[in-house]
Amino acid sequence: MKTQTLAVLFLFFMSHSLLAQEKVKDFSLPAVGDEKPFVLSEAKGKYVALHFLLKTECPYCIRHTNDYVEKTAGLDDVIQVFIKPDTDEEILEWAENLEEDSFTIYRDVDAQLADELGIPGGYSFHNQLVHYPALILIGPDGKEVYRYIGKKNSDRLSVKKFMAVLEELQK
Repeated sequence: MKTQTLAVLFLFFMSHSLLAQEKVKDFSLPAVGDEKPFVLSEAKGKYVALHFLLKTECPYCIRHTNDYVEKTAGLDDVIQVFIKPDTDEEILEWAENLEEDSFTIYRDVDAQLADELGIPGGYSFHNQLVHYPALILIGPDGKEVYRYIGKKNSDRLSVKKFMAVLEELQK
C-alpha cells in the first residue's frame, strides 16, 4: 500500500513539474468595472503572476492582495493579475475592503481558467465547493514557470517567497 501511495504521489508531482514547462494557451479575462480585459498574449515579454482568489468574502484574499500590490509595485517586469470567480457586483463589494484601488480585479467566469490550468477544486469554503487558492507564474516566453496551490484558505505564497522564486528564475 505504501509503495502504491508513493508511486501515485511521484506521478502527481512529476505531472505538475511537466505542466510547469508548457506554454500557456492564450486567454482573456474580463475586468470588473470599466477596465480593459486582461489578455495573456498582450503581456508577452513580462512575467505574469495569476493570483486565483477564493469566491465570496475572504479576509485572507484581501490581505494577500494588499500585500502583493504594496510590496511588488516596483517590479516593472511582472504583471500581477488578481482573479475571482464571483459576479461583478460581488467583487466590487469585496474590493471595498482593499487598501488600494490602483489595480484591477479580473473575473474567471465559472472558474473556467482555473479548470484549464489544472487548479484543483473541491475546497469547502462558506458552504460552497470552490477551487483551492493558487498562484501561477508565467514566464516572459508564455510558459508556466512556477505554481503554488494552497491547501486551505490561509495557505498562500508569501510575497517574500514569491520574490525569492522570481529572483531564482531571473538568474
